[in-house]
Amino acid sequence: MKHTVRLRRLAGLCMALALCVLTALPLAAQDKPGKKNKGAPPASETPKPPPAPPVNKDSIMPYPKVITSKAVTDTGLFITHRVGAKWYFEVPDSLLNREILVVSRMSGTVDGLTFGGAGMTTRPEQVIRWHKQGDLLLLRSVSYNNVATEDKPIYESVRNNNFEPIIMSFPIKALGKDSSGYVIEVGKLFTTDVPMIGPLDDGLRKSLEVKGIDPERSLVMRMKSFPLNTEVRHVLTYNVGKLPSGAPTGVLSLEMNQSFVLLPREPMMPRMYDPRVGYFSIRQLDYGLDEQKAATRQYITRWRLEPKDPEAFRRGELVEPVKQIVYYVDPATPIEWRPYLKQGVEDWQKAFEAAGFKNAIIAKDPPSPEEDPDWSPEDVRYSVIRYISTPIENAVGPHVHDPRSGEIIESDILWYHNVMNLLRNWFFVQTAAANPQARSPKFDREVMGQLIRFVAAHEVGHTLGLPHNMGASSAYPVDSLRSASFTRRMGTAPSIMDYARFNYIAQPEDQGVSFFPGIGVYDKWSIEWGYKPIPGASTPEAEKETLNRWILSHAGDRNYRFGRQMATPLDPSAQTEDLGDDAMKASTYGIANLKRIMGSLVQWTTQPGEDYKNLDELYDQVLGQWNRYMGHVRTNVGGVYYDPKTADQPGMVYTHVPKATQQAALAFLNRELFKTPVWVLDENILRRIESAGIVDRVRSLQAATLNTLLEPSRLARLIENEALNGSEAYTMVDLCNDLRGGIWSELNTRESIDTYRRNLQRAHIERLEYLLTQDSGNAGSPALSEFFAFTPIDVSQSDIRAIARAELKLLDGMIRKALPTARDSMTRYHLEELIARIDVILNPGK
Repeated sequence: MKHTVRLRRLAGLCMALALCVLTALPLAAQDKPGKKNKGAPPASETPKPPPAPPVNKDSIMPYPKVITSKAVTDTGLFITHRVGAKWYFEVPDSLLNREILVVSRMSGTVDGLTFGGAGMTTRPEQVIRWHKQGDLLLLRSVSYNNVATEDKPIYESVRNNNFEPIIMSFPIKALGKDSSGYVIEVGKLFTTDVPMIGPLDDGLRKSLEVKGIDPERSLVMRMKSFPLNTEVRHVLTYNVGKLPSGAPTGVLSLEMNQSFVLLPREPMMPRMYDPRVGYFSIRQLDYGLDEQKAATRQYITRWRLEPKDPEAFRRGELVEPVKQIVYYVDPATPIEWRPYLKQGVEDWQKAFEAAGFKNAIIAKDPPSPEEDPDWSPEDVRYSVIRYISTPIENAVGPHVHDPRSGEIIESDILWYHNVMNLLRNWFFVQTAAANPQARSPKFDREVMGQLIRFVAAHEVGHTLGLPHNMGASSAYPVDSLRSASFTRRMGTAPSIMDYARFNYIAQPEDQGVSFFPGIGVYDKWSIEWGYKPIPGASTPEAEKETLNRWILSHAGDRNYRFGRQMATPLDPSAQTEDLGDDAMKASTYGIANLKRIMGSLVQWTTQPGEDYKNLDELYDQVLGQWNRYMGHVRTNVGGVYYDPKTADQPGMVYTHVPKATQQAALAFLNRELFKTPVWVLDENILRRIESAGIVDRVRSLQAATLNTLLEPSRLARLIENEALNGSEAYTMVDLCNDLRGGIWSELNTRESIDTYRRNLQRAHIERLEYLLTQDSGNAGSPALSEFFAFTPIDVSQSDIRAIARAELKLLDGMIRKALPTARDSMTRYHLEELIARIDVILNPGK
């Protein structure tokens, strides 16, 4: 879910997008340079060097002298040995030069270090291979950023300009028992500071003031090997200047888990990525394409699903796949929630039926120790829903994939226990007004079970390759979400991958309406598009025409639209947490429901003998939901609709939000936010939860939206809209006029100005000062600029400062005119102080 929950750090955000916006490494080479696979991606592998000199047997020890009788051994991908305090890998000849994926996860962390906690990946997935050079085994990093097929003359240049770096070298201590492998001591790989597999990125190192790693307190905890993977658990201890917890120890110890996963010898045939259908993807820069430039190739991530009966599939019959997608439910999961987690997995069966597969995805309980003593959730052959007992309110659906082809190899969904509290809060504030089942701080088991099922299905969608589709919910007319027949048939959005939580639009009189999303029409379509085999197509290029035809067959139907996720939405039809096609109308319904909830909040959140903790938490949730509606509306101001299209589709890709819609958005904000929201000022609630605080909370919420409306990036889009569309555009002057009319209405009516409005008016003056004196800064890389909807503008050379100065002069005149008629002392003091403030801003040297 943040995948499904808000992210607290940019690093965590980019991780979520690793959970939810994975852009993995591009494609790799085939194992054998001489062997051609028409469906495989272009090769980028450095050709195998001439045979290295044989190992000098005089320089190594006999096997029994190294791997003694006291060794603790585990067999699998690598044979691992522990002899006293030393740890060894025994690498067979057959694994030399094979691609092996390394996945680094944090398995033990400290509070406040990163969002997500134990189980989160700390590094991008990295491919390595073992290379023997004389008496050494070299651990080399494999890059797939730049590729070319081996039959192209340019291949030699690509190879020479992408030399594989050596991460570490290991002296060969002994030959394997049958002389077909090599024994190396690997402890230093896991007890020294190796950036490729470490837990701390550059940002964390800087904030923690890392001084270095302490090898004496860094150690390998255990190794376990399976047929296709080897797992290593180790502890790294850093000497640091600061700790997230503030403890004065100066020491940070973190536990890491490294997964070494053998990639398939023959990569799966990849499928081309298309921005019109949402999939996580991998990229490569291919120098071998006939495009007179180094062209980017992009492929989706997906499981390898092949029909067990190809002839039946060609006849249009549903067939089972050769290999099912199977999820095991962690034995640590509370028994009462297991059926709902399984339902969330198997809800996707109907989507795979659209792709021609039956029983493609199933959920199981793991075998008991008696049934299979070797079964382990760490075995890469098994995908597991891992139940994690931490206070984190989240669930995460990452996957491990082959960076050569996009093939998803396995996935462990991380299910944090406290996600139930998050679900309680969402369901309560979004539906309690119309839904009696949500009117309690603790839900019935069936209600919570269905909420768990919803989140499980959402996370499984991520593990199938699907990112968030924030544009889905805007396909439905707002009033359709008040219809029982419509919502029971269609859910609250066409995709469960949207953040279209629960039906906050339904009113108390809308009997029988559904409050839940489900696997929708878009989800079925996206699985069909990504997974349905295309008979006769033996290369990704051969599939392209068919894939495009499938998209064009639904062009113009909003139910099949994909809307990308952005941290700061640019497109008001692709936002998080919203419903319906009209944010102003939907939010009006939502606020009406929040007002109803406020009237019963004490009754619905308290029990005799209990304190007011639930009242406090859910009151904050009401304010948060109200603020969320404000965000949905303000995105319309300076908003730009984004609909990716190819040249064979009519219409524009980018379209400014109509002037009337932007005017309606400002009218809504003036009415529902900038006018003092007396309905949230319920003393019956406030005096039960706090001694003070509501004045500053309202100020903070109002100022946040005001500042966002007057953000230079947004103003840049208003300026450009006016330059392109003239009088048809909603302009920066229009915005300033509408804000002034709403925020300063007392200057015309001669009413007293209350505490909340005085704070808001000061915030407006301060924001105008900011526009007059500050630059807009830089969002960083183009990718971050896009993700945060940062539109560059040179403030000092734009119209922004001219308009900010004009606004301050206008307000100065209006305030001076209203001052003599001030009705009370505080209003008079406030207006006098504002005149003084404006004078300092406009005449700083005076």
